[in-house]
Order: sequence, then structure tokens, then C-alpha cells
Amino acid sequence: MTIKEYWIIYYTLLRKEIVRVLRIWPQTLLPSAITITLYFLIFGKVIGARVGDMDGFEYMHFITPGLIIMAVINNAYANVVGSFYGARFNHSIEELLVSPATNHLIILGYISGGIGRGVFVGVLVSIVAFFFGGFSIHTHSFGLIVLAYILCGALFSLGGLLNGIFSQKFDDTTIFPTFVLTPLIYLGGVFYSLSALPPFWQHVAQFNPLFYIVDFVRFAFLGYSSVDPAIAFVTIVLFIGILYTLAWYLLSKGIRLKA
Repeated sequence: MTIKEYWIIYYTLLRKEIVRVLRIWPQTLLPSAITITLYFLIFGKVIGARVGDMDGFEYMHFITPGLIIMAVINNAYANVVGSFYGARFNHSIEELLVSPATNHLIILGYISGGIGRGVFVGVLVSIVAFFFGGFSIHTHSFGLIVLAYILCGALFSLGGLLNGIFSQKFDDTTIFPTFVLTPLIYLGGVFYSLSALPPFWQHVAQFNPLFYIVDFVRFAFLGYSSVDPAIAFVTIVLFIGILYTLAWYLLSKGIRLKA
């Protein structure tokens, strides 16, 4: 196929995902804005007033990056796992697999849709956070913030794709976010500093990939990090590479996708 044909396939997959997100925006975009508003009212205004400063920052400013990226992660994941499993459920995935679309294009199309929803939500909740005083307009690096949204969206879109491949029924699509993703997020330093933990738990936290994601985003917003931002960046990219390779392998072998 020519480059133009590859582009048409990719654009078609991406457009389908974006149109789906925008068509049901009260379900895909609005809930995150409401949720982060509640987080700011409870953690920022009530609990934050009692906690005081955290590592030299107001508590609300400290938790804002983690709350924003938490919304990006959840939405990127949910978009892909729901869309891909839906394609399996209605058997339209077979048509896609026998089409001229390569496995790389299928993966890129789905995860781009997840990244798109993640970025939409990231921008929306960032606006909400700004009006609640979660951060100032003079953030450390807007470029790094956008990069963090894209990388985290890609990583958890791939996670959603893998869950969509392995799920046997719709209920299975909630197993990973309930028993894996949510605990990792809350144990990843969203609401506390690594320095606040005892030495043993500081070492344990460094085995949590979500810790590096939250720390990288916090550096992008505040210019502060518990670990070297370069290490956090490499860790995120490494996990993206691992999950992408696994997704490509599963699609190539047709595992759980072919009768």
C-alpha cells in the first residue's frame, strides 16, 4: 500500500474514535470535570487547610498535577478498552483484521483515540484546576505538560487495548482499573510526598510505575520532582514500548480474536 492509503486507514480509525468521544461527551468528558471539582473542594479546601504545605508548596498546588493526570489515565484507558471490546462483542473486529490495515495501524488508531480523549479531558480538568487555584498560569513547562498528557495517554491506552483483548465479557473490562490501576494511582504519590513515607515504603513506592508518571507530571507543573525527571521519562517510554510490543504480538497471533 502507498503512504496515502496507510494515512486514510489511520485517519478513519482515529476519526471513528474521536467522533464517538464527542458524540457522547456528557459521558466521556463531563464526569472528570465534576470529579476533580469534588477533589478540590474536599482535599484542596477542607483537608488542604489542615495539612498546610507539602515539600514547599501549598497542598492544593502539590496534588493538582496528580489529580489531572489521574483523569487523563482513567479516560485514555476507558476509551480504548470500551471501544475495542465493543468491536469484539459485535464482531466488527474480524472485518478490521482481514482488511488491508496492518496491526501497527490498528494499534495506533485505537491508542490515538485514547490519547485524544485523555488530552481533551486533561485540558478540561486543567481549566477547572486553574479556576480553583490549583496552579498558576506560570507553570514550569507547558511543553512538558502536553508531552506528559500524550505519553500517559499512550501508556494507558495500550493498557486498555490489552484488557480489551483478554476480556471475556464486559465485566472483565473493569477488573484492571478496580484491582490494579486504582491502587497504583493512590499509592503513586498523588496525595502525598515520597519524603513523607518511612524509608522502607519509599523504596517500595519506587517499584510503582504510577509513581514515576505522577512525579514527571508534577515536575512539568511545578518544577519539583522526587526522582530525576529523565529517569521518570525513560521509565514511561520503556513501559510504552513493552505494552506496544505485547499488543502487536497478540494481534499478530490473533489471540482471543479469532474463532
